[in-house]
Amino acid sequence: MGTKRLLVTGGSGFIGTSLVESFLTAGHEVLSVDIGEPQNHRHDKVFEKIDILDLTALTKTFSDFAPTHVVHLAARADLNEKKDVQGYRTNVDGVENVVRAVSGQPSVTKCVFASTKLVCPTDYRPESDDDYCPNTLYGQSKVMGEKIVKSSETMQCHWCIVRPSSIWGPWSWLPHIPYGRFFVMIAEGRYFHPGGIDPPKAFGYVGNTVFQIEKLLDAPGHQIHRKVFYLADYDVLKISDWANMISSKLSNKKLRTLPWPAIYLLAWMGDVMKFFGMKAPPLTSFRLNNIRADTSGIPLEPTKSITGPLPYSVEQGVEETIAWLRTQGLIL
Repeated sequence: MGTKRLLVTGGSGFIGTSLVESFLTAGHEVLSVDIGEPQNHRHDKVFEKIDILDLTALTKTFSDFAPTHVVHLAARADLNEKKDVQGYRTNVDGVENVVRAVSGQPSVTKCVFASTKLVCPTDYRPESDDDYCPNTLYGQSKVMGEKIVKSSETMQCHWCIVRPSSIWGPWSWLPHIPYGRFFVMIAEGRYFHPGGIDPPKAFGYVGNTVFQIEKLLDAPGHQIHRKVFYLADYDVLKISDWANMISSKLSNKKLRTLPWPAIYLLAWMGDVMKFFGMKAPPLTSFRLNNIRADTSGIPLEPTKSITGPLPYSVEQGVEETIAWLRTQGLIL
C-alpha cells in the first residue's frame, strides 16, 4: 500500500533482520535502530546505533527520519535474569521511551509493539488480552511494557501489540532463541527426541512472521487499533515431525529417541551447568517443561482474519533455513 518510511527498533535482531530485509526489498525507506551492529551488512546503510533507553537520542532520531510507520522490536529477550525485573529495563523504560517518541512525532500513522506470548506460561490459554500470569522475570517485564502501551493516551497513531510464539528461521543464531541451534544439532547428529510425549506446538517461521507484521501495518487502522495479535503459523506442529523433516533434508536419517529417564538426567545436568555460569546449556528443566507443553491454544483467529493465508509452508521454511545455515558455514 504505497511507499512507507519505516523505523524499526531492534532491526539487528532475529526478527528485525528479516523484517528490515523485506521492507528494503519492497522498496520502502527504512531506518534500523539498534544498540548492536546489523547481522546482515546490507543493512549498514540504513542503520543507526541508538540505545532506546536514551530518550533524547531516540526522540531526535524520530524527528530527523519522520517515520510514517514504526515497528518496535528492541528488547532484552533472554530468560537469564533471576534477581530483579529491573534487569529488563529495555522492556519497560525502553517501551515508555518509544511511546514518548511516537507521541511526539506527528508523521507516525501506525505502530506495532512487539511483546511475547510469555506474558503467560507457554501452555496457558489466556481468557482475554489482559489475562496476565507470567512465570519469568522476562515475561513480567513484557507485561509491564504492554501496560505502558495500553495506558497511553498521547499516541495519535493507530497501534497494536503483537505476541510472537516460538519463531524460527534464518538469522536466528543467538543463544536465547530456543530453536536457533536446533538445526545445527540435528545436522551434527547431537539431537535426540524425548520419547513418550510429543504435544502440538504453535511455532512460526520467520518469513510468515514478517508477512503477518506487514499485513498488520497495511490493514485499515480501525482493524488493528488497541488490539493484541499473536504471531505463529496457523497449522500446529509436532517437534518430532519437524525434526525428522529437517533431518531428511540434511541426511535422510531418522532421528533417535531417548527414554525419559535419560532426558531428565540431561536436563538436571543442564541446570547444574547453568548454576555454575553457562548461559545456554543444551537442555534444562525449564526448557524440558516447555518441550512437554502443549502451546497450540493461543488465539490466532484475529491475526488470521487480517493476514489470510501465509506464504511459507514448514517445508519451505526448513529449506530456506538450511540454505542460510550453509551460506553462513554453520552446517555442511
